[in-house]
Amino acid sequence: MSMEDEDIAGGSATGKIAVPQHVQDAIRTLIRWSGDDPDREGLLDTPARVGRAWKEYCVGYEEDPSLHLSRTFEEVGGYDEIVLLKDIPFQSHCEHHMAPIIGHAHIAYLPNHRVVGISKLARVLHGFARRLQIQERLTAEVADCIWTHLEPIGVAVVIQATHACMTARGVRTPGVGMTTSRMMGVFRDDERSRKEVLSLMGLGS
Repeated sequence: MSMEDEDIAGGSATGKIAVPQHVQDAIRTLIRWSGDDPDREGLLDTPARVGRAWKEYCVGYEEDPSLHLSRTFEEVGGYDEIVLLKDIPFQSHCEHHMAPIIGHAHIAYLPNHRVVGISKLARVLHGFARRLQIQERLTAEVADCIWTHLEPIGVAVVIQATHACMTARGVRTPGVGMTTSRMMGVFRDDERSRKEVLSLMGLGS
């Protein structure tokens, strides 16, 4: 096989992820079933490209998001208020139609003497988002992970997203967004604390 052929097959000669032949065959079958010809020039490389793309879309299966929370800091200079990361963009794919979910998340916690680098909260989100998902489960997984591994006084996660499975197919209603939330600890039990964190997120009345 030439280097060019290996590249087309998704081989490692160019440093790209190798895509198994059975995966490429499945994508060729889908192209053909959709009504096109997988052997036409414009689609010859598509099976390998799609295979590599999906490996990237679902790279979250290859990591444990909780590991991002393993290093914490106890010295916070006496700070004992809410830590909030707003408007974190993310992309995922719904497990029902494998269509894109595109949105942003607000993640907050009230520390209990332990804090984590703020980039780690985004990494936790992306670790769970880069899988086949439903928004409700994604919201719960992010919140539960922070609750379990940081042991804070409270956790609040709000995710707002659009779903291509609704905007581009089926009911075909563009512009519709979905909001999900999970409140834990003080943010669930205390109305004042819940209102405060939602206000900081820009979601309060």
